[in-house]
Amino acid sequence: MSNPKLKIDIISDVVCPWCVIGIKHLKDAVVKNNWQDRIDIEWYPFELNPDMPPEGENLRDHIIRKYGATPEESAENRQRLIEFGQSVGFEFNFTDDFRIYNTRQCHILLDYAHSVGLQTQLKIALFTAYFTEGKNISDIDVLINIGEGVGLDVDEMIAYLHDTAEHDKIDVIEDQWREMGISGVPTVVFNNEQALTGAQSVESYEEMLKHYLQDETQN
Repeated sequence: MSNPKLKIDIISDVVCPWCVIGIKHLKDAVVKNNWQDRIDIEWYPFELNPDMPPEGENLRDHIIRKYGATPEESAENRQRLIEFGQSVGFEFNFTDDFRIYNTRQCHILLDYAHSVGLQTQLKIALFTAYFTEGKNISDIDVLINIGEGVGLDVDEMIAYLHDTAEHDKIDVIEDQWREMGISGVPTVVFNNEQALTGAQSVESYEEMLKHYLQDETQN
């Protein structure tokens, strides 16, 4: 009789670069211990900028406005992310005109992708489309193209994106996480019991995974 899989919930936003670093470190911890078949990952929405207009905003200007960073600090942070990305095999392409976008439509598509078993594939594709290729992930045509690339049905995607109940569902889920005290991403919840917030190290994720999986693996 096989052991039940460990449920891992990842609260995340597509425009969060630290979410990319975090999932790469989590994946490394899983692969290192050959636990790929022992976990079940589900992604949940957490919009960092729910009021962002469709045209988005220049990322440098956004960071300065939202966090009070100086232009120099903003540039240093982007360079730091580029180097972190290189260390985990991910390419961040931050240019002077790089923009941050509204991600509501992304989260609706991710909900649909979960229902057909392609959620993680879509999440990674969205990260790449946004951070590496600089695509406007709030544009429905762009999103449909990305979704089609991972195997999602075009008609189903269009139906989801225009379903007001899906929009309401995202609001409900995000409110639930906030009521539980979650205010930052990524937040990785293990077995609905313990959580790690921020892009943790491979070692930190490995320690948490071992807490749930090591004893069972050794039996």
